[in-house]
Amino acid sequence: MKGMSIAPEQVKAPAADAVLFRSSPVRTFVAVFLLLMISFGAVSPIVALSVGGTGNPWWRTALEAGTIGVLAAGGYAWSTRGSITTWVRCSSGGLEVAAQGSDPILLAWADVASVVVRRVGMRSMLEVTPIDPDRVHPVAGDEGWPPMTGEAFTADLTEIWPGPRALRRELARRLPPMET
Repeated sequence: MKGMSIAPEQVKAPAADAVLFRSSPVRTFVAVFLLLMISFGAVSPIVALSVGGTGNPWWRTALEAGTIGVLAAGGYAWSTRGSITTWVRCSSGGLEVAAQGSDPILLAWADVASVVVRRVGMRSMLEVTPIDPDRVHPVAGDEGWPPMTGEAFTADLTEIWPGPRALRRELARRLPPMET
């Protein structure tokens, strides 16, 4: 299927100690739903008072907030943006990365020049720079490598679970100390 990454279950992990980080539409749904419920619940009484009304009973506000939250969060979670199929797997065998519309690649830890997890606006991004592009190993498929920015492979980590902080900790644990 064009535009979809190969699922991590379809790729044998390079080592038994692999830790998987993958996008989660359910997590996205819950986060957006809760954000909308809180926002609607906070704004609804303010709007009612500003137009001169007394507002709705709490149960009606909660019902409206829930309905809007379910529809909007569901639409977002299963939209193109919300269904990013990024996954990253760390193991003693190396770092595997698959981003939206790409096939996974594998880099042995010795072949990684740098790995950075950083914020770009509201998104978290992974940037992996190999020592040499010839040392990047395609794992499976024929869709091509993850997107690149300059010489670094990039992947949007906004929707992954466990989150970017856990990935940072795992990368720090796995990466060999950099020579200075």
